[in-house]
Amino acid sequence: MKKILLLTVFFIGLSKSYGQLHLGVKAGANLTKIDGEGFSDKFALGYQLGGYTYYDFTKALGLQLEVQFNQTNTKIEDRYVDVLLNTFDKKKKLNYVSVPLLLRVNSQGFITLLGGPQFSFLSNSNQSILQNSKKLFKKTDLGLVAGVEINLRPLRIYGRYTWGFSDVSNIGDSPNSRQIQVGLAANLF
Repeated sequence: MKKILLLTVFFIGLSKSYGQLHLGVKAGANLTKIDGEGFSDKFALGYQLGGYTYYDFTKALGLQLEVQFNQTNTKIEDRYVDVLLNTFDKKKKLNYVSVPLLLRVNSQGFITLLGGPQFSFLSNSNQSILQNSKKLFKKTDLGLVAGVEINLRPLRIYGRYTWGFSDVSNIGDSPNSRQIQVGLAANLF
């Protein structure tokens, strides 16, 4: 707890001295689907919560780092459920901790464009096979994020799309995740 308090004080001091470092929180809806044989081709609703920090190099460019919790919901198609019926539930809730590193364009304007890589870790992979189908889903996912923000200082409305490049499951051939995120963010300072 002392370390968190010291880091918070450090970032507040840094923000006050430079005025270009910002911290905030965010929350919103997470629509996800897994493209690939064996998965439903519809987006399923989940949620995402997190925090971010960004640093403006100029009025036009900045860099944003986020840490967010994403709940991803998906459904295994019926033809696979027939084989796995007695072992697995076909509806899956996968919890990821995602870390996007995003370039901010027009960072201090009304509309900000964001883009960059995102690395995600499956956080509930330690549950039993019957609870989460641990052997069906891989522990990491690498993706590319593109999005837009409307800045209504201190609030921001955002929307983004994430293309997953990693195979997220051992079912089917090369299943990749796709996400649409919409939400609200607030700068703390």
